[in-house]
Amino acid sequence: MAEGTGIRVLVVDDEPAILDVLATSLRFLDYEVQEASCGRDALTEVRAHSPHLVLLDVMLPDFDGFEVVRRLRSAGSRVPVVFLTARESGQDVVGGLDLGADDYITKPFRLAEVTARVRAVLRRSTERATAPGGDGLLRCADLEMDTVTYEVRRAGRPVDLSPTEYRLLHHLLLNTGRVLTREQLLDHVWEYGEGDPGVLKTYISYLRRKLDALGPPLIETRRGVGYMLRAVREAR
Repeated sequence: MAEGTGIRVLVVDDEPAILDVLATSLRFLDYEVQEASCGRDALTEVRAHSPHLVLLDVMLPDFDGFEVVRRLRSAGSRVPVVFLTARESGQDVVGGLDLGADDYITKPFRLAEVTARVRAVLRRSTERATAPGGDGLLRCADLEMDTVTYEVRRAGRPVDLSPTEYRLLHHLLLNTGRVLTREQLLDHVWEYGEGDPGVLKTYISYLRRKLDALGPPLIETRRGVGYMLRAVREAR
């Protein structure tokens, strides 16, 4: 079976040449591809076809890709989104990821990179990690993640996480009590290869803010190395 069989991808870009080359390349891999050239059409296509992933240009003629993601998330859609952007500043990247996007690709790009990112995001979106107990739950102290429903609770209270925050916390929970290097976290959560440590630091800060509001700190920094998650009773 070809790699994209049965997988629907929506490609959104207002440049006809880019839209055509992306759609053609994905169709060659047997993905089912829908196309849109503006934000309103993108929202219509998501409602009509329920794609498994959206490749979304940031700069669109009506409203930008960030606004598209805002509207999707506010409507309850959790469809994975990969931004296509000519913006390279850390602030733009973090801003897009914080809205709930799953990854980003800067222009100009190589088609091999695009297809690799598509595969990686699709794989992550379908992962269902199972805890050793077999109940689909990952725990550390009073923190609990349900990997089937994607719900996170601390001390019984729900914690609202963006997709990127969820993936980062998921990897930390899978490795509770173990120090993970910055490179390991970047490679697993974002799969950038040469990722931006500043983005990781920002998301650690986001997680701490949400988790620490409900109990003692759980995420430790190992200066010069990385981060680890462990129960307070085990901390120094």
